Amino acid sequence: MADPHLAEVDPEISKYIADEVRRQHEKLRLIPSENYASTAVMEACGSVLNNKYSEGYAGRRYYEGQQNIDAIEKLAIERLKALFGVDHANVQPYSGSPANLAVYFAFCNPGDTIMGMGLPSGGHLTHGWKVSISGKYFNAIQYGVRRDDHRIDFDQVASLAREHKPKVLFCGTTAYSRIVDFPKFAEIAREVDAILVADIAHISGLVAGGAHPSPVGHAEVISSTTHKTFRGPRGGMIMCDEKHRKAIDRAVFPGLQGGPHNGTTAGIAIAAKLAMTDEFKSYAHAVVDNSRTLSEVLLSRGFDLVTGGSDNHLILIDLTSKDVPGKVAAQALDRAGMVANYNSVPFDTRKPFDPSGIRLGTPAITSRGMGSDEMKRLGNWMGDVIEDVENETLVTRVAGEIKDLCDQFPAPGVPTK
Repeated sequence: MADPHLAEVDPEISKYIADEVRRQHEKLRLIPSENYASTAVMEACGSVLNNKYSEGYAGRRYYEGQQNIDAIEKLAIERLKALFGVDHANVQPYSGSPANLAVYFAFCNPGDTIMGMGLPSGGHLTHGWKVSISGKYFNAIQYGVRRDDHRIDFDQVASLAREHKPKVLFCGTTAYSRIVDFPKFAEIAREVDAILVADIAHISGLVAGGAHPSPVGHAEVISSTTHKTFRGPRGGMIMCDEKHRKAIDRAVFPGLQGGPHNGTTAGIAIAAKLAMTDEFKSYAHAVVDNSRTLSEVLLSRGFDLVTGGSDNHLILIDLTSKDVPGKVAAQALDRAGMVANYNSVPFDTRKPFDPSGIRLGTPAITSRGMGSDEMKRLGNWMGDVIEDVENETLVTRVAGEIKDLCDQFPAPGVPTK
Protein backbone atom coordinates (compact mmCIF):
# COMPACT_ATOMS: atom_id res chain seq x y z
CA MET A 1 0.00 0.00 0.00
CA ALA A 2 1.31 3.43 -0.92
CA ASP A 3 2.48 5.63 1.95
CA PRO A 4 3.20 9.02 0.39
CA HIS A 5 5.32 11.68 2.08
CA LEU A 6 4.08 14.96 3.50
CA ALA A 7 4.68 17.05 0.39
CA GLU A 8 2.40 14.72 -1.57
CA VAL A 9 -0.29 14.32 1.09
CA ASP A 10 -0.56 17.96 2.13
CA PRO A 11 1.50 20.45 0.13
CA GLU A 12 0.05 23.37 2.11
CA ILE A 13 1.33 22.10 5.46
CA SER A 14 4.58 21.04 3.80
CA LYS A 15 5.10 24.60 2.58
CA TYR A 16 4.41 26.11 6.00
CA ILE A 17 6.93 23.75 7.60
CA ALA A 18 9.52 24.62 4.94
CA ASP A 19 8.86 28.31 5.57
CA GLU A 20 9.31 27.77 9.31
CA VAL A 21 12.61 25.97 8.70
CA ARG A 22 13.75 29.00 6.73
CA ARG A 23 12.55 31.42 9.42
CA GLN A 24 14.30 29.52 12.21
CA HIS A 25 17.52 29.52 10.21
CA GLU A 26 17.47 33.16 9.09
CA LYS A 27 16.42 34.87 12.32
CA LEU A 28 17.89 35.11 15.82
CA ARG A 29 15.63 33.39 18.34
CA LEU A 30 15.71 35.55 21.46
CA ILE A 31 12.57 34.34 23.22
CA PRO A 32 14.06 32.90 26.45
CA SER A 33 11.67 29.93 26.52
CA GLU A 34 12.67 28.81 23.02
CA ASN A 35 15.63 26.72 21.94
CA TYR A 36 16.69 24.12 19.37
CA ALA A 37 16.18 20.43 20.08
CA SER A 38 18.94 18.24 18.69
CA THR A 39 18.49 16.12 15.60
CA ALA A 40 18.53 13.02 17.83
CA VAL A 41 15.67 14.37 19.96
CA MET A 42 13.70 15.32 16.86
CA GLU A 43 14.18 11.83 15.41
CA ALA A 44 12.85 10.20 18.57
CA CYS A 45 9.80 12.48 18.69
CA GLY A 46 8.92 11.68 15.07
CA SER A 47 9.50 7.94 15.38
CA VAL A 48 7.18 4.92 15.54
CA LEU A 49 6.95 5.48 19.30
CA ASN A 50 4.14 7.85 18.35
CA ASN A 51 2.03 4.78 17.48
CA LYS A 52 2.04 3.13 20.93
CA TYR A 53 -0.40 3.61 23.81
CA SER A 54 1.13 3.10 27.28
CA GLU A 55 -1.26 4.02 30.08
CA GLY A 56 0.27 3.33 33.46
CA TYR A 57 3.91 3.13 34.50
CA ALA A 58 6.78 0.81 33.61
CA GLY A 59 5.92 -2.71 34.73
CA ARG A 60 2.34 -1.65 35.52
CA ARG A 61 0.70 -0.89 32.17
CA TYR A 62 -2.88 -1.39 31.08
CA TYR A 63 -1.90 -2.37 27.51
CA GLU A 64 0.43 -5.13 26.34
CA GLY A 65 3.42 -4.69 24.03
CA GLN A 66 5.35 -2.40 26.37
CA GLN A 67 8.75 -4.11 26.37
CA ASN A 68 10.53 -1.26 24.59
CA ILE A 69 8.42 1.54 26.05
CA ASP A 70 9.14 0.42 29.61
CA ALA A 71 12.86 0.33 28.90
CA ILE A 72 12.78 3.84 27.42
CA GLU A 73 10.81 5.33 30.31
CA LYS A 74 13.07 3.68 32.87
CA LEU A 75 16.11 5.13 31.08
CA ALA A 76 14.61 8.61 31.13
CA ILE A 77 13.84 8.37 34.84
CA GLU A 78 17.21 6.95 35.87
CA ARG A 79 19.11 9.54 33.83
CA LEU A 80 17.17 12.42 35.38
CA LYS A 81 17.70 11.01 38.87
CA ALA A 82 21.45 10.81 38.25
CA LEU A 83 21.66 14.19 36.52
CA PHE A 84 19.79 16.19 39.15
CA GLY A 85 20.48 14.02 42.20
CA VAL A 86 16.81 13.41 43.04
CA ASP A 87 14.95 10.46 44.57
CA HIS A 88 12.26 10.18 41.92
CA ALA A 89 11.29 11.55 38.53
CA ASN A 90 8.03 11.40 36.58
CA VAL A 91 8.47 12.04 32.85
CA GLN A 92 4.85 11.69 31.74
CA PRO A 93 3.44 15.26 32.09
CA TYR A 94 2.56 16.65 28.68
CA SER A 95 4.25 19.98 29.45
CA GLY A 96 5.11 22.38 32.26
CA SER A 97 1.62 23.67 33.00
CA PRO A 98 0.13 20.15 33.32
CA ALA A 99 3.10 19.28 35.54
CA ASN A 100 2.26 22.16 37.87
CA LEU A 101 -1.42 21.20 37.85
CA ALA A 102 -0.42 17.66 38.84
CA VAL A 103 1.48 19.11 41.81
CA TYR A 104 -1.64 20.94 42.99
CA PHE A 105 -3.75 17.81 42.46
CA ALA A 106 -1.30 15.77 44.52
CA PHE A 107 -1.39 18.00 47.58
CA CYS A 108 -4.41 20.33 47.48
CA ASN A 109 -8.18 20.33 47.40
CA PRO A 110 -10.23 23.05 45.65
CA GLY A 111 -10.25 26.17 47.81
CA ASP A 112 -7.00 25.38 49.61
CA THR A 113 -4.47 28.18 49.96
CA ILE A 114 -1.52 28.20 47.61
CA MET A 115 1.15 30.81 47.12
CA GLY A 116 3.34 31.85 44.20
CA MET A 117 4.95 34.76 42.44
CA GLY A 118 2.51 37.15 40.74
CA LEU A 119 2.52 37.26 36.96
CA PRO A 120 3.28 41.03 36.80
CA SER A 121 6.38 40.47 38.93
CA GLY A 122 7.77 37.69 36.75
CA GLY A 123 5.88 34.59 37.90
CA HIS A 124 4.01 32.11 35.74
CA LEU A 125 0.27 31.82 35.09
CA THR A 126 0.19 28.47 36.88
CA HIS A 127 1.60 29.93 40.11
CA GLY A 128 -1.86 31.16 41.06
CA TRP A 129 -2.59 33.98 38.65
CA LYS A 130 -6.30 34.85 38.47
CA VAL A 131 -6.95 33.85 34.83
CA SER A 132 -5.38 30.39 35.33
CA ILE A 133 -7.11 27.35 36.79
CA SER A 134 -4.57 27.65 39.62
CA GLY A 135 -6.01 31.07 40.49
CA LYS A 136 -9.64 30.04 40.07
CA TYR A 137 -9.72 26.68 41.91
CA PHE A 138 -7.50 27.65 44.81
CA ASN A 139 -7.14 30.54 47.23
CA ALA A 140 -4.08 31.97 45.53
CA ILE A 141 -1.82 34.39 47.37
CA GLN A 142 0.69 36.28 45.24
CA TYR A 143 4.03 37.73 46.29
CA GLY A 144 6.10 40.15 44.23
CA VAL A 145 9.28 42.16 43.93
CA ARG A 146 10.56 45.30 45.60
CA ARG A 147 9.91 48.63 43.90
CA ASP A 148 13.45 49.92 44.28
CA ASP A 149 15.44 47.07 42.71
CA HIS A 150 12.79 44.64 41.38
CA ARG A 151 14.32 41.73 43.31
CA ILE A 152 12.08 39.17 45.05
CA ASP A 153 10.66 40.75 48.22
CA PHE A 154 11.43 38.07 50.79
CA ASP A 155 10.03 40.18 53.64
CA GLN A 156 6.71 40.11 51.78
CA VAL A 157 7.03 36.37 51.03
CA ALA A 158 7.59 35.60 54.71
CA SER A 159 4.82 37.92 55.91
CA LEU A 160 2.22 36.53 53.49
CA ALA A 161 3.22 32.95 54.24
CA ARG A 162 2.84 33.48 58.00
CA GLU A 163 -0.53 35.14 57.52
CA HIS A 164 -2.08 32.72 55.03
CA LYS A 165 -0.34 29.39 55.79
CA PRO A 166 -0.31 28.00 52.21
CA LYS A 167 -0.29 24.26 51.63
CA VAL A 168 2.01 24.73 48.65
CA LEU A 169 4.57 27.49 48.13
CA PHE A 170 5.84 27.87 44.56
CA CYS A 171 9.19 29.43 43.80
CA GLY A 172 10.24 29.85 40.22
CA THR A 173 9.85 32.46 37.54
CA THR A 174 9.21 33.13 33.88
CA ALA A 175 10.44 36.72 33.60
CA TYR A 176 13.03 37.21 36.34
CA SER A 177 16.66 37.76 35.49
CA ARG A 178 18.35 36.86 38.78
CA ILE A 179 19.34 33.75 40.74
CA VAL A 180 16.44 32.21 42.68
CA ASP A 181 17.37 31.89 46.37
CA PHE A 182 16.08 28.38 47.03
CA PRO A 183 17.49 28.16 50.59
CA LYS A 184 15.61 31.32 51.60
CA PHE A 185 12.35 30.00 50.18
CA ALA A 186 12.92 26.68 51.97
CA GLU A 187 13.40 28.48 55.28
CA ILE A 188 10.04 30.24 54.87
CA ALA A 189 8.28 27.05 53.75
CA ARG A 190 9.53 25.13 56.78
CA GLU A 191 8.35 27.86 59.14
CA VAL A 192 4.75 27.64 57.89
CA ASP A 193 4.77 23.89 57.14
CA ALA A 194 4.24 24.36 53.41
CA ILE A 195 5.46 22.06 50.66
CA LEU A 196 8.06 24.01 48.67
CA VAL A 197 7.80 23.48 44.90
CA ALA A 198 10.57 24.82 42.68
CA ASP A 199 9.41 25.45 39.13
CA ILE A 200 12.66 25.39 37.16
CA ALA A 201 11.10 25.28 33.69
CA HIS A 202 13.25 28.13 32.45
CA ILE A 203 16.49 27.17 34.17
CA SER A 204 16.52 23.36 34.27
CA GLY A 205 19.34 23.25 31.72
CA LEU A 206 21.32 25.82 33.68
CA VAL A 207 20.82 23.78 36.87
CA ALA A 208 21.84 20.57 35.09
CA GLY A 209 24.93 22.27 33.70
CA GLY A 210 25.96 23.85 37.00
CA ALA A 211 25.30 27.42 35.85
CA HIS A 212 22.52 28.05 38.39
CA PRO A 213 22.19 26.74 41.99
CA SER A 214 20.08 23.62 42.32
CA PRO A 215 16.82 23.46 44.30
CA VAL A 216 17.57 19.84 45.26
CA GLY A 217 17.80 19.57 49.03
CA HIS A 218 15.69 22.69 49.46
CA ALA A 219 12.47 22.01 47.52
CA GLU A 220 10.56 18.78 48.16
CA VAL A 221 9.09 18.89 44.66
CA ILE A 222 10.62 20.24 41.44
CA SER A 223 8.61 20.80 38.26
CA SER A 224 9.91 21.69 34.84
CA THR A 225 9.43 21.67 31.15
CA THR A 226 11.89 19.58 29.16
CA HIS A 227 12.64 22.04 26.36
CA LYS A 228 13.87 25.61 27.00
CA THR A 229 17.44 25.54 28.39
CA PHE A 230 17.23 21.73 28.75
CA ARG A 231 17.10 21.41 24.93
CA GLY A 232 14.77 18.41 24.93
CA PRO A 233 11.32 17.84 23.42
CA ARG A 234 8.17 19.78 24.27
CA GLY A 235 7.24 17.96 27.47
CA GLY A 236 7.24 18.13 31.25
CA MET A 237 8.75 16.42 34.25
CA ILE A 238 8.30 16.36 38.02
CA MET A 239 11.07 15.38 40.41
CA CYS A 240 10.52 14.86 44.11
CA ASP A 241 11.64 13.39 47.41
CA GLU A 242 10.82 9.71 47.90
CA LYS A 243 8.00 10.51 50.36
CA HIS A 244 6.04 12.26 47.60
CA ARG A 245 6.56 9.64 44.88
CA LYS A 246 3.14 7.98 45.16
CA ALA A 247 1.22 11.26 45.41
CA ILE A 248 2.94 12.72 42.33
CA ASP A 249 2.62 9.57 40.22
CA ARG A 250 -1.07 9.17 41.07
CA ALA A 251 -1.73 12.83 40.30
CA VAL A 252 -0.19 12.54 36.83
CA PHE A 253 -1.82 9.19 36.03
CA PRO A 254 -4.65 8.44 36.48
CA GLY A 255 -5.34 11.83 38.05
CA LEU A 256 -4.90 14.15 35.10
CA GLN A 257 -4.02 12.30 31.93
CA GLY A 258 -4.01 9.02 30.06
CA GLY A 259 -1.18 7.51 28.07
CA PRO A 260 2.16 9.34 27.92
CA HIS A 261 3.63 10.57 24.65
CA ASN A 262 6.30 7.93 24.17
CA GLY A 263 8.30 9.77 21.52
CA THR A 264 8.58 12.67 23.97
CA THR A 265 9.70 10.28 26.72
CA ALA A 266 12.49 9.04 24.47
CA GLY A 267 13.43 12.64 23.66
CA ILE A 268 13.66 13.43 27.39
CA ALA A 269 15.96 10.44 27.89
CA ILE A 270 18.20 11.65 25.06
CA ALA A 271 18.26 15.23 26.37
CA ALA A 272 19.19 13.99 29.84
CA LYS A 273 22.05 11.94 28.41
CA LEU A 274 23.34 14.95 26.47
CA ALA A 275 23.03 17.14 29.58
CA MET A 276 25.52 14.90 31.37
CA THR A 277 28.30 15.82 28.95
CA ASP A 278 31.06 18.39 29.42
CA GLU A 279 29.88 20.03 26.21
CA PHE A 280 26.48 20.71 27.76
CA LYS A 281 28.03 22.11 30.93
CA SER A 282 30.05 24.51 28.79
CA TYR A 283 26.87 25.43 26.93
CA ALA A 284 24.99 26.22 30.15
CA HIS A 285 27.74 28.54 31.38
CA ALA A 286 27.99 30.17 27.95
CA VAL A 287 24.26 30.97 28.07
CA VAL A 288 24.81 32.98 31.25
CA ASP A 289 27.99 34.61 29.96
CA ASN A 290 26.20 35.68 26.79
CA SER A 291 23.28 37.07 28.77
CA ARG A 292 25.61 39.17 30.90
CA THR A 293 27.54 40.44 27.88
CA LEU A 294 24.34 41.37 26.06
CA SER A 295 23.07 43.11 29.21
CA GLU A 296 26.23 45.20 29.38
CA VAL A 297 25.86 46.31 25.76
CA LEU A 298 22.21 47.24 26.25
CA LEU A 299 23.04 49.19 29.41
CA SER A 300 25.76 51.05 27.51
CA ARG A 301 23.14 52.00 24.93
CA GLY A 302 20.99 53.58 27.64
CA PHE A 303 18.40 50.82 28.09
CA ASP A 304 16.78 50.26 31.48
CA LEU A 305 17.07 46.60 32.46
CA VAL A 306 14.76 45.26 35.15
CA THR A 307 16.95 44.42 38.22
CA GLY A 308 19.81 46.20 36.42
CA GLY A 309 21.15 43.15 34.59
CA SER A 310 21.06 39.35 34.45
CA ASP A 311 22.46 36.35 36.33
CA ASN A 312 20.77 33.76 34.15
CA HIS A 313 19.55 33.30 30.57
CA LEU A 314 17.00 36.10 30.55
CA ILE A 315 16.87 39.88 30.16
CA LEU A 316 13.81 42.06 30.75
CA ILE A 317 13.97 45.56 29.26
CA ASP A 318 11.77 48.45 30.41
CA LEU A 319 11.34 50.72 27.39
CA THR A 320 9.47 53.49 29.21
CA SER A 321 12.44 55.85 29.02
CA LYS A 322 12.78 55.17 25.27
CA ASP A 323 9.12 56.12 24.74
CA VAL A 324 8.58 52.97 22.65
CA PRO A 325 5.86 50.47 23.64
CA GLY A 326 7.08 46.90 24.06
CA LYS A 327 4.78 45.56 21.36
CA VAL A 328 5.99 48.10 18.80
CA ALA A 329 9.61 47.32 19.67
CA ALA A 330 9.11 43.54 19.46
CA GLN A 331 7.43 43.80 16.08
CA ALA A 332 10.21 46.01 14.70
CA LEU A 333 12.84 43.62 16.02
CA ASP A 334 11.06 40.69 14.38
CA ARG A 335 11.08 42.45 11.02
CA ALA A 336 14.80 43.03 11.55
CA GLY A 337 15.45 39.34 12.22
CA MET A 338 15.49 39.39 16.05
CA VAL A 339 12.57 37.47 17.57
CA ALA A 340 11.75 38.51 21.15
CA ASN A 341 8.44 38.94 22.96
CA TYR A 342 6.76 42.00 24.41
CA ASN A 343 6.29 41.62 28.15
CA SER A 344 5.01 43.45 31.20
CA VAL A 345 7.57 44.85 33.62
CA PRO A 346 7.08 45.11 37.40
CA PHE A 347 4.59 47.84 38.34
CA ASP A 348 3.80 48.37 34.66
CA THR A 349 1.34 51.17 33.94
CA ARG A 350 0.44 49.76 30.53
CA LYS A 351 -1.92 46.86 29.77
CA PRO A 352 -0.55 43.27 29.46
CA PHE A 353 -1.28 43.06 25.71
CA ASP A 354 0.43 46.41 25.15
CA PRO A 355 3.11 46.49 27.84
CA SER A 356 6.20 48.57 28.50
CA GLY A 357 8.83 45.90 28.10
CA ILE A 358 10.39 43.21 25.99
CA ARG A 359 11.75 39.89 27.21
CA LEU A 360 14.70 38.19 25.57
CA GLY A 361 17.15 35.43 26.30
CA THR A 362 20.29 33.72 25.07
CA PRO A 363 19.58 29.93 25.12
CA ALA A 364 18.87 29.49 21.40
CA ILE A 365 21.56 31.79 20.04
CA THR A 366 24.08 30.11 22.34
CA SER A 367 22.99 26.74 20.95
CA ARG A 368 24.06 28.06 17.55
CA GLY A 369 27.56 28.63 18.92
CA MET A 370 27.42 32.41 19.21
CA GLY A 371 29.54 34.14 21.82
CA SER A 372 30.73 37.49 23.12
CA ASP A 373 31.44 39.11 19.76
CA GLU A 374 28.01 38.19 18.44
CA MET A 375 26.34 39.48 21.63
CA LYS A 376 27.99 42.86 21.12
CA ARG A 377 26.76 43.04 17.55
CA LEU A 378 23.30 41.92 18.64
CA GLY A 379 23.05 44.53 21.40
CA ASN A 380 23.91 47.31 18.98
CA TRP A 381 21.50 46.03 16.33
CA MET A 382 18.75 46.02 18.94
CA GLY A 383 19.65 49.52 20.04
CA ASP A 384 19.62 50.84 16.49
CA VAL A 385 16.24 49.31 15.65
CA ILE A 386 14.41 50.20 18.88
CA GLU A 387 15.66 53.79 18.78
CA ASP A 388 14.39 54.15 15.19
CA VAL A 389 11.48 51.70 14.93
CA GLU A 390 9.87 53.34 11.90
CA ASN A 391 13.02 53.32 9.76
CA GLU A 392 12.27 50.39 7.44
CA THR A 393 15.47 50.96 5.47
CA LEU A 394 17.43 50.35 8.67
CA VAL A 395 15.26 47.35 9.55
CA THR A 396 15.85 45.78 6.13
CA ARG A 397 19.60 46.35 6.33
CA VAL A 398 19.85 44.82 9.80
CA ALA A 399 17.74 41.82 8.71
CA GLY A 400 20.22 41.16 5.90
CA GLU A 401 23.20 41.41 8.24
CA ILE A 402 21.55 39.03 10.68
CA LYS A 403 20.84 36.52 7.93
CA ASP A 404 24.53 36.62 6.97
CA LEU A 405 25.43 35.99 10.61
CA CYS A 406 22.97 33.10 10.88
CA ASP A 407 24.50 31.50 7.78
CA GLN A 408 27.77 31.31 9.74
CA PHE A 409 26.11 29.62 12.74
CA PRO A 410 23.74 26.82 11.63
CA ALA A 411 21.05 25.94 14.16
CA PRO A 412 21.05 22.42 15.65
CA GLY A 413 18.26 20.27 14.28
CA VAL A 414 17.29 22.79 11.58
CA PRO A 415 18.03 21.80 7.97
CA THR A 416 20.09 24.39 6.09
CA LYS A 417 18.60 23.51 2.69
